[in-house]
Amino acid sequence: MLVFNYPSKKLLKESIGKKLLYIETSIFGLEYKPDGKIVGCNRPHITGFRREFFAEVWMKGGFIEKVK
Repeated sequence: MLVFNYPSKKLLKESIGKKLLYIETSIFGLEYKPDGKIVGCNRPHITGFRREFFAEVWMKGGFIEKVK
């Protein structure tokens, strides 16, 4: 699962139209896709941000299109 490098889901949603800030954590290969749906979370012990959240992010052409 990707780790989203945002302090809150609200700030992730405000980043629609921008490139995704993330950290790859999988040992089985890259999980980031420039097109399609990505599922990820913020893990406070990795990013240092205090709030934990999970999100689905739809990407198009390497830019955030939708966050749920």
